[in-house]
Amino acid sequence: MIEIKKLDKRYGDGNHALKGISFNIDKRLTTVIGRNGAGKTTLMRILSTQLLQSSGTVRIDGLDNITDAKEIRKKIVSIPQEASPIGYLTPMEHLKMYLCARGMSLGDSTIEASRALKELELWHARDTPADMLSGGMKRKIFVAMALAANADTIFLDEPTTGLDPLSRIEVWSAIKMLRGNIILTTHYMEEAAELSEDVIMVESGKVLARGTVESLLKRFKGMARAETSSKGAKSKYVIGNTGITYIKLSEAEKYAKAGYAIKPITLDDLFIMQGVDIES
Repeated sequence: MIEIKKLDKRYGDGNHALKGISFNIDKRLTTVIGRNGAGKTTLMRILSTQLLQSSGTVRIDGLDNITDAKEIRKKIVSIPQEASPIGYLTPMEHLKMYLCARGMSLGDSTIEASRALKELELWHARDTPADMLSGGMKRKIFVAMALAANADTIFLDEPTTGLDPLSRIEVWSAIKMLRGNIILTTHYMEEAAELSEDVIMVESGKVLARGTVESLLKRFKGMARAETSSKGAKSKYVIGNTGITYIKLSEAEKYAKAGYAIKPITLDDLFIMQGVDIES
C-alpha cells in the first residue's frame, strides 16, 4: 500500500509540478498516465525517495518516505526513464553488479541473475555486450534487474520511451513477469491499456481521473471518433490540422461518406476531452 496525502512539489524555478494530490495505490500494477510535463516523473522520484516533496506525506507499507527512506530503499527498485546500460558490460555483468550493490553475495547474485535472465529470455545474450543488443533487449536488462532483486515495490518511469512497436511489446511481456507491486508511468495509452489494473491520469500536477481502463472509457460507450483534415468540416476539437468529432456508432456510415476517418475510442480520447494539447 502506498498512501499519498496532499502531496505538493514546487521547484526553485517556480514550476509547480504537483498540486496537493491525494490517493492510495494498492493494485498489482498501477499506471500513471499523462503527457510530458504532467508531473509523472516528479511523482515517481518522490515515491522512490529520490526527491523531497515541498509538503504532504507519502507512506509505503507504513514507512515514511523521508524519515524511513533507508528502510524503503531496501524494499523497492526504481528504474528511471533515462536509465541506459553500460555499453561494454553484458546483461549478466549488469545484474550481478546491481545485486551485489544491493548487498547480495556474489554467489547469490549469480544464481538470481541467471534465474531472471532465463525467465525474461535473455539467457542466450547473457555474455553479449549491451551495445550489441536491440533497444528492447537493453530495456529488458533493467526489468531483469528488478526481477532478480525480488523487491516488494517496483517503480518504472516511462519504460518503453523511444522503442519501436515490436520492442515495446517485448518489454511489456517482460514487465508482466515481474513479481511485487508495480507502479509505472507512460504517455503511451496503449501501454496503459495493455498492462494496468488501475490507471491514474494526471495533468498539470493534478489527478484528472482514475479507474480501470474499462471504467474510464465508459463515457464513450456506443461512440466512435471521427477525424478529418478538411478545413471546411466542423469539429469540436482540433489537433494540428486534424479535426475530431465524437459520434454515435449509428452515425459512422454518414460521417465516413462525408470523408471522415472513423476510429475506435481509446484512452487518448480522455486527454482530448480534457483539452490536452488542443488548439482552439
